[in-house]
Amino acid sequence: MKQHPQPEFPQQDQRHPGETDAMEPRPDHGEDSYRGHGLLRDRHSLITGGDSGIGRAVALAFAREGADVAFSYLPEEEKDAQETARLVEEAGRRAVPVACDIREEAECRRLVDRAVDALGSIDILVNNAAFQMSQPEGLEAISTEQFDRVMRTNLYGMFWLCKMSLPHIPEGGSIINTTSVQAYKPSAHLLDYATSKGAIVTFTQGLAGNLAERGIRVNAVAPGPVWTPLIPATLPDTSTFGQQSPLNRPAQPAEMAPAYVFLASQQASYITAEILNATGGTPLP
Repeated sequence: MKQHPQPEFPQQDQRHPGETDAMEPRPDHGEDSYRGHGLLRDRHSLITGGDSGIGRAVALAFAREGADVAFSYLPEEEKDAQETARLVEEAGRRAVPVACDIREEAECRRLVDRAVDALGSIDILVNNAAFQMSQPEGLEAISTEQFDRVMRTNLYGMFWLCKMSLPHIPEGGSIINTTSVQAYKPSAHLLDYATSKGAIVTFTQGLAGNLAERGIRVNAVAPGPVWTPLIPATLPDTSTFGQQSPLNRPAQPAEMAPAYVFLASQQASYITAEILNATGGTPLP
């Protein structure tokens, strides 16, 4: 049985950061399929970019596994953020949405402070928020402004949030970063994005060694193509998106969430410095 058969993807364009309701077909975040088993009961999580896409799917799954969820979103993503909060609360857990831009150090501090004030600790930190913008003309088309935005969102925000959250992560806690198939098989039109994702792999493995003696595990998920609002907002052609994977389709966000649940749970208690590949069959090192 095909849980997620290949749908039709009509050409569509959105302004960044994109909106879930405007997507065709609508992404599946696990609203009707994800069933929790208490794997994260009474744990406290912080997820960046939790308003939509992978972030929303992870927030929903964490809540149905018993975790409270604080999450960040950009101010212009308020509508999507409200839906994520509704899904978390519908699962009987506390939702703490925080509008902020993680490109700014002070905003990262405010996000961590808000999560700790509301939840008391950060047992699980998921660095998921990211920015990309396709530049088919290559390196010469990447402006300094774009390069800076990619690096500050994808790397600086992750660095600041790990550092600031660390005093609030207890022994047995977990940090999960989001890298990408692009870290290993970069597309020419996503050069700056792929570069940042490669750095996330190195950061994850290095930080895991640094925090092992404190009993804090650090891992990452490397998704392949995933149908999220970032895609119609940043790629010029969505009609064939995901067909480069051996499964010949993009993943739905719901297909990524179990990887994050596993790495956050005690079922992964002996796993750290690992990159969990969820690429639709594209082999990675």
